[in-house]
Amino acid sequence: MSEKFVVVVPDKISTAGLSALTEDEHFEVLSNNDWGPDEIREAMSRAHALIVRSTTKVNRETLLEAPNLRIVGRAGVGVDNIDVGVLTERGIPVINAPAGNTVSAAELVMALLFAVARKVVWADASVRSGDWTRSCFKGMELRGKTLGVIGAGRIGTEVARRAQAFGMRTIAYDPYLSEEKADELELKRLSLRDVLAHGDVVSLHVPLTPSTEGMIAAAELRDMKSTAILINAARGGIVDEAALVTALETGKIAGAALDVYCREPLPDDSPLRAAPNLVLTPHLGAATTEAQKFVAAEIAEGIRAALLEGDLSRALNAPVIGGEDLEHVRPLFSLAGKIGHVSGVLGRGGMRRVHISVAGLDEEILRPLSAAAMAGVLTPVVGGRNVNYVNALHIAGTRGIEVSTTLLPVRVDYPQYLELSLETGSRKVSIAGGLLGAQLHPRIVEMDGYQISVKPEGCLIVLRNKDVPGVIGKVGTLLAAHGVNIAEYRQVRKAEGEPALAAISVDESVGYGLITELSADDDIIEARAIHFSG
Repeated sequence: MSEKFVVVVPDKISTAGLSALTEDEHFEVLSNNDWGPDEIREAMSRAHALIVRSTTKVNRETLLEAPNLRIVGRAGVGVDNIDVGVLTERGIPVINAPAGNTVSAAELVMALLFAVARKVVWADASVRSGDWTRSCFKGMELRGKTLGVIGAGRIGTEVARRAQAFGMRTIAYDPYLSEEKADELELKRLSLRDVLAHGDVVSLHVPLTPSTEGMIAAAELRDMKSTAILINAARGGIVDEAALVTALETGKIAGAALDVYCREPLPDDSPLRAAPNLVLTPHLGAATTEAQKFVAAEIAEGIRAALLEGDLSRALNAPVIGGEDLEHVRPLFSLAGKIGHVSGVLGRGGMRRVHISVAGLDEEILRPLSAAAMAGVLTPVVGGRNVNYVNALHIAGTRGIEVSTTLLPVRVDYPQYLELSLETGSRKVSIAGGLLGAQLHPRIVEMDGYQISVKPEGCLIVLRNKDVPGVIGKVGTLLAAHGVNIAEYRQVRKAEGEPALAAISVDESVGYGLITELSADDDIIEARAIHFSG
């Protein structure tokens, strides 16, 4: 068997959950057992994959230590500790485990809700101190009350279901929640302000982004009922902590519970520690035995699928496609990369625009397919080690290359078909390919308007030559002199006397010297060698 993929796990992660990797002969898993600095460096230098929780930072410095890194997995949801932008630049996919801790996180929200609504924490402290004063711990019954969820994703909807089981009405603010889905979940869609105004309990379930940072500040707290409870078990930074302390001290809201904070661990001098009617927990959303196993299993399966099957459907920084869809389009994705590669070699110079047209696929496939094609286009420019499916569109954008796509009508001659046109400052290159027959054999079928049929494999010499006698003989003789065997020689022309195009498949790799000699011949207008991988 070939060399194993090395998976490095520097943080404490459920060993049982990693069985998809530890029990697969294709992988070697290195887990931190109190490594020293030298052991960490050694492990990172071998790493093809990295699985982290929230402790380990993944950034440019990490990449210097891990030159072979191909994928990073976060055993959890948030990727605040991972510089996704830097990894995208390097073409390294980032995956997370959004589903594994869903139930545990939802149950924690309910636990926090009950703790505040029934004053459990303060009552417990009172009894432990020797007191038995019950009157000051009069709580709020949930039945008939309104829960407002801000963010109706996986966790938000699970919280809503549990609240409904306790007889609560449920409302939601989520710009991406459709009316149909809201009806299915028994959620009434409202504006953010209305959710705040009508919620007896408001629970936050949004990611931390520039648009959600400080989402709940002084103005939003003023919109809430004075009897309301605020819960944040999503991400620190969504709530303005200073404003929350003020709202609790002044009785603007009745209570709150936080599991996440702007700074973690919570600083000793944080005003939150002394705020009244506030329950604090140390980021416990995924802190159950079951969740730890589930997130580990989810990320292990994601790592395995990515490295063994090329399935990047879980990647946060790549056009999404995987599963059955991936199997369906894998042959065309491969062909797209090869057509892109041909275009990049033939269109040397300042690339300005690339247009990709596809027939035989659904529209949602266009973006992932364009990423595969652009990886091929850019390979001759930036090198195959520096560009791939993950970062191709990003690199194109940084170079000012405009990428557009079109969905073509279904063709009768090819089940799946792709055209790519590339414009540089001085020329336009057009390459088309299709998949033939039930076996979906890949073929390049058109090059700059020349109808041709070429297998995109091995090494291909592309010539533009004068349509005169003896050219084919001279080319054959020169290749023989260099020890290059011709597997297939196809030459086509548009009309008698016009320049011809030849596509020559050869068994050996072709070097710069041979291409230079071919180009020097008066009957050859242009010569290029294209080396396909895989």
